[in-house]
Amino acid sequence: MKEIIKLGLILLLVCVVAAFALAVTNELTKDQIASQREKASEEARKAILPNADSFKSLEEIDKDKFNEILSNNDKIAEVFAGYKSDSIVGYTFKTLPSGYGGTVEVMTGIDIEGTISGVRVGNHQETPGLGANAELPDFYDQYKDKSIDKEIEVSKVEPTKDNEIQAISGATITSNAVTSGVNIAINTFKEITGK
Repeated sequence: MKEIIKLGLILLLVCVVAAFALAVTNELTKDQIASQREKASEEARKAILPNADSFKSLEEIDKDKFNEILSNNDKIAEVFAGYKSDSIVGYTFKTLPSGYGGTVEVMTGIDIEGTISGVRVGNHQETPGLGANAELPDFYDQYKDKSIDKEIEVSKVEPTKDNEIQAISGATITSNAVTSGVNIAINTFKEITGK
């Protein structure tokens, strides 16, 4: 019986030390991790809205409008205005639609004229070799230069309309999720700009 208590105390001590080490490591690295995530987001914003020199969160610009947008759609994670000098040249949107394997992070850039300037797919849990192909330029470049006059649609065959993109073979759910994210961005852009 004493042996069981001794082993239990040793196990408890090991667990406490491991938990403490994990907590310290988390505390020491959380700022660096947040910095790296922000740097990656900034690079993605520049890639999808290349005309912009700098970005400012809509939350900083107009907190009430930002809160209204969030209350209307829980799939919006962030909205940034892109600036060249002091003029807004477009907006970037991070949306979180549901895909086959869970949430798909979609970043969409729309220039001030109402044209999609770029799309990128971020964090996701889609199937490697199928849905994960949404990260490839062959897929996301289909959205570039599309007008926001009509919502984007997914076609399983070669697109015949200007507002269509071709689905990833074997990953229609993921293709629909990314397109849903882009359409959420389009509708939010129209809400912000009144276009």
